[in-house]
Amino acid sequence: MANEAKNKKVVAVMGTSTPSRELFDMAREVGFLLAKNDIAVVCGGMGGVMEAVCLGVSSAGGISVGILPSFRDDPNPYVTIPIGTTFGEARNAIIAAAGGVAIAIGGGFGTLSEIGLALRMGKTVIGLHTWQAFDPEGMSLPVIYVKSPEDAVGRALSFL
Repeated sequence: MANEAKNKKVVAVMGTSTPSRELFDMAREVGFLLAKNDIAVVCGGMGGVMEAVCLGVSSAGGISVGILPSFRDDPNPYVTIPIGTTFGEARNAIIAAAGGVAIAIGGGFGTLSEIGLALRMGKTVIGLHTWQAFDPEGMSLPVIYVKSPEDAVGRALSFL
């Protein structure tokens, strides 16, 4: 069991705390498909996309790790392993670093920061209805944009 956990692949999933029904359903499907492929998920552990992805992971019998902003925050009810921090938004760096690949779904400024941090760390970022940003020369950031949860997970698996 210890070696199995040590060798588990991890995908970071980031996204908006206020998703539309469509984005919530997409995030739930991403979590489900990752867990069905024996991939653990790390996320911010709170509501919105984070709750949806953890719900999907839970329904497939997988493992989700929620990196919480503080020790006082309650994780969403589907987080398998909650980790309280004292880092607030700075926890975004931990989330970005924890996954071998990142999937961004929708998003506000917190998600944008996680995308930037993951790219800065050399991680592959897959975007599902998320930010499109450009560098000062007008070049698009190297995010791989997809249109469905199946495409997002398929691309993530190809980079793990």
